[in-house]
Amino acid sequence: MVTTTAAFDAALSRLTIDLGAVRLNYRRLCRELNGVPCAGVVKADGYGLGADRVAPVLYEEGCRTFFVATFDEAVALRHVLSGDTMADAEIACLNGLLARTEASFVEHRITPVINAVEQIGRWRDQGHKEGRPLPAMLHLDTGMNRLGLDGREMERVAADPTALEGVDWRYAISHLAIADEPDHPMNGQQLARFTAMRARLPVSMRASLANSSGIFLGSAFHHDLGRPGIALYGGRPAADRENPMLCPIRIEGRILQIRTVEPGWTVGYGGTWRAQRETRIATVAAGYADGYLRSLSSAGRVAVGGRLCDVVGRVSMDSITVDVTDLPEAAVAPGGVVEVLGPTVTPDLMADAGGTIGYELLTGLGSRYVRHYIDTSA
Repeated sequence: MVTTTAAFDAALSRLTIDLGAVRLNYRRLCRELNGVPCAGVVKADGYGLGADRVAPVLYEEGCRTFFVATFDEAVALRHVLSGDTMADAEIACLNGLLARTEASFVEHRITPVINAVEQIGRWRDQGHKEGRPLPAMLHLDTGMNRLGLDGREMERVAADPTALEGVDWRYAISHLAIADEPDHPMNGQQLARFTAMRARLPVSMRASLANSSGIFLGSAFHHDLGRPGIALYGGRPAADRENPMLCPIRIEGRILQIRTVEPGWTVGYGGTWRAQRETRIATVAAGYADGYLRSLSSAGRVAVGGRLCDVVGRVSMDSITVDVTDLPEAAVAPGGVVEVLGPTVTPDLMADAGGTIGYELLTGLGSRYVRHYIDTSA
């Protein structure tokens, strides 16, 4: 929910999204690509940040190719990237071309990512109806074993010189499975498979292999188009290396109450946390209904004035409880705010604590936060 400044100031929980950080992340990725064009993956509503706000910013930075997962996402994005000023934006749908959706893809100018041989034939037939070859991308499965032409389908395509005729092929793409581990041998194996599969195609195509982490694997992975997603939104390219990306979000929860808990008393549902000393507990307005993972119970942290404090007890639907004993009493009071997620308490940091990945935290941002967009690069 995006609302007025007054409502934002009064909110119990609020989410600030810095579009300037997204801009700077895109520029950082472009520098890494060293002249190779950079696309933008804005699926799952721009990884939870709002595709309607993120995509125009990326367009202003020079992005012209956008990827989403579903057709519905693609149609919604086309309404955003439309008109005379953004008509040249290409929107590609990663989940492929479902039967009987071909005309709708054409109507909304959506480029399907073809994941199976039978989709090629249907898209070619639609092109015949339209009187022109229609744009598409061809997905080659190099080891993810999820979507794309596998070895058997590749043999069919390679054996038929006409298999890919009648389509305006934009790119051959594949997806790296373990690029966030730069030294993993599968990265090189997938690159070699991708090269070999492209060489067997009956027609020549430009190529896109590098996802967010893949961009940082070096120029051999860059080909003709970088395809970052999570890095645009501050996600780290590799877990064991310093993160060069900026965190564009700050979630703040308001302190609802502070109480003193005596030694031996428990806090929260199930009594899973017991005070070992006299403890000051701040109850903060953020819970699992807001996307704060329940797995962060007695594992998460928040920041108060830049200082980290432990979440203790179970995460509730609407609140978390935080040990603020070691902070000066003047630093915490009902009505004050704490950083629940943001530049200090990053999504990756909390994902590690909660046994998940930053993607889940971002895409699971709840709808109750009052949203406020800023652009610190302006």
